Amino acid sequence: MSQPIAPTYEADFTFGTQEDESFRLEAGGQLQPVTLHYAVYGTLNPQRDNAILVCHALSGSAQVGAWWTDLFGADRCFDLDRDCVICVNILGSCYGSTGPASINPATGRPYGKDFPLITIGDNVKAQARLLDHLGVKRLRAVVGGSIGGMQALRWAIEYPERLDTCIAIGATPLSAMGLALNHIQRLAIENDPAWKNGQYAPEEQPAAGLGIARAIAMCSYKSAHLFDKRYDRRPNRNGEDPAHKLDDRYDVSGYLDYQQKELIARFDANSYLFISKMMDNFDLADGYASTEEALRRIKARLILVGISSDWLFPTADVRKLAGKIHSLGINTTYLEQISSHGHDAFLAEAGELSGLLSPYLELTRTSSRFAIRAVAGSASTVQSGGFELSAPEYMSAD
Repeated sequence: MSQPIAPTYEADFTFGTQEDESFRLEAGGQLQPVTLHYAVYGTLNPQRDNAILVCHALSGSAQVGAWWTDLFGADRCFDLDRDCVICVNILGSCYGSTGPASINPATGRPYGKDFPLITIGDNVKAQARLLDHLGVKRLRAVVGGSIGGMQALRWAIEYPERLDTCIAIGATPLSAMGLALNHIQRLAIENDPAWKNGQYAPEEQPAAGLGIARAIAMCSYKSAHLFDKRYDRRPNRNGEDPAHKLDDRYDVSGYLDYQQKELIARFDANSYLFISKMMDNFDLADGYASTEEALRRIKARLILVGISSDWLFPTADVRKLAGKIHSLGINTTYLEQISSHGHDAFLAEAGELSGLLSPYLELTRTSSRFAIRAVAGSASTVQSGGFELSAPEYMSAD
């Protein structure tokens, strides 16, 4: 992985400070005021038409240059000599935007469990207000993986006139299995006595429950093939002997325990609860009579990326969604990232992902629909950067 890239600047944007300016939420309730923490990389051009919005996943932050470093650079997805990249910390998080740890103005104490349910749509609408504040009327692209991909899809539906290209990686509405896994993760947190019904002190969060939730999540983010290849049935690499001692671990257990500690040190348990519920509740039809009605609003070029070993968001589900959107006459491309890393591949193998996506993002700089079609019509398979770049299944009908 490359060295993290520092943002050109970071800032907070707060709205809803007046009594009559509450931010009404899709699930009911409201927030007032609302703060969004955001990071900007590069510079907006005089026309303010070179912006790319990046949407982060569950435990991500606005500092996309720290967690998606390999997408930055000349001939990569984000060329800061030509692009201005903006990333916004989602509502419900703990990295600067309004979330459960924020002060509830009605009580003078942190919201905790009293924080209202936030949806993907709420975040997109809040992000649109930030972009209005920055003077960005139209985006070159919206890009995101997982929950970030859900936001990208919602952007294409809610603001069809404001973006040229939507790239959603490993993102569809969750399956029943995904809902089940998220439910178990929340139970792990809520059954930790330290959770205290969500009213714990910041330095006394339910670490054990949050850690177990993270371990479950990491199993869903990776593939069985990767675990077998990387850890197999070997004892933990520090010399433990699980065959003879109850508390000694296998190597894969050591990996999961490391992941627990890493998240506990940087993330908030209540934020985990609310964001995972946001993930559960994502539905393309929200606010519309049907999924078809919602999808027909899309005018952007749509690029959906499946990950070959992803069992949380299986490629079959991503392909099915791409086919559904294509059948409505929308310019849709399906790409597949060939990886053993499972759902986590869009982060774990970001350099290869950049090789897959950069030709399409390059075309956003020329705004040429013909060029998009030319790439889509290339040879059936091309080896590039460790990926098998399959020719897209679906292309524009125009």
